[in-house]
Amino acid sequence: MFSFLRPHRHDVLIAVIGLLSGLLLWALGLHTQGSRPFSAPWVSLLPLAVVSVFALVRRTAPQVGLIFGTLAVVADQFTVGNMVTVVLFTDLMYAAVLYGTPAAARRIPVTTFLITVAVTIGFLAWFRNPQALLVGILTGVVSFAPAITGVSVRNHRDAAEAARLRAEQTALLAEMDRTQAVTAERSRMARELHDLVANHLSAIAIHSTAALSIDDPATSREVLGVIRENSVEGLAEMRRLIGLLRTGDADAEPSASPTLDTLDALIEQAGTNAGTTGLTCTFEDAREERGPVPAPVELTSYRIVQESLTNALKHAAPGPVAVRLGRAGPSLTVEVSSVFGDRSGPRAPGSGAGLVGMRERVALLGGTIEAGPVDDGSGTRIWRVRAELPVDEGNVGE
Repeated sequence: MFSFLRPHRHDVLIAVIGLLSGLLLWALGLHTQGSRPFSAPWVSLLPLAVVSVFALVRRTAPQVGLIFGTLAVVADQFTVGNMVTVVLFTDLMYAAVLYGTPAAARRIPVTTFLITVAVTIGFLAWFRNPQALLVGILTGVVSFAPAITGVSVRNHRDAAEAARLRAEQTALLAEMDRTQAVTAERSRMARELHDLVANHLSAIAIHSTAALSIDDPATSREVLGVIRENSVEGLAEMRRLIGLLRTGDADAEPSASPTLDTLDALIEQAGTNAGTTGLTCTFEDAREERGPVPAPVELTSYRIVQESLTNALKHAAPGPVAVRLGRAGPSLTVEVSSVFGDRSGPRAPGSGAGLVGMRERVALLGGTIEAGPVDDGSGTRIWRVRAELPVDEGNVGE
């Protein structure tokens, strides 16, 4: 509340220079008017002192400075006058518009314009001489002109501030977009890494555990063959993925994107991996329509089946693992079910990342997914993953 007691250094400079200039004009006997009611030259120093003092608060209390400056310049008209008093008043008028409240910035130019018009008309009616227009012009130069100048400068300042804020907001939005893009890309990479490698590593973990507990050389040899096959395929997938992530690796070749037509090979491989766990994998393609499916939907369907088979290999009780593919109307249905319950023998730990990845993939396409234990109608509890994905190009991702 006492900020007006600490004037800006530029305002102090203006006040000091104005006061010294006015004193110099007074000492040289340069006055703006002749005979006046208070014709003693020293009296003209009083309005000069007032406007010089309130020039100190032209920035911190502009409206207060304008009020007292107006009183001082009116009082100056009853003395021999000092040019610096009028100049400092015009600066107070300018500062009141530039640094004052928005309401004052709107009101002052209108008020000074009306005063200029009123003075012009009044002096014309009084003197009945065209030279009276000079009084109106002088009034406009002293009051209306600095007010309009203040409006112009304030508008430019506000426009520059608005442009700066827009630039900051644009930069902030760009940074948010970049962060979201990085996060989305990291999530995509995590899903791809999990889907490409988790199946092979799970098979290796389960079969290596089984190999350690089996004394039959023939069975151990078969298990080691499965381990080798999965380790080689997993290593190849890892190399391809790392090659794609290295922008400088020109020799990296992306693997072909999985499709629905390659589900047979995936399920056959899962059956081979599940040979020692008591799981049997079956595939039913019950699609009523065989039309083309968008590539993102094919990839997501493949990954859902792949992850569900991996989870069955790690957690399902011995029994059938059924994969069913259906299509009716605008939706493609992917369903994978396995026996829900504990099983003896080797198991691989799970982290839950696979289910998260499946839900993220389905959400990106605007589909729905359910995963959890259900009753198959015959009293057997099964773990079922069921996803419905839009197959119309216009609906994918909505």
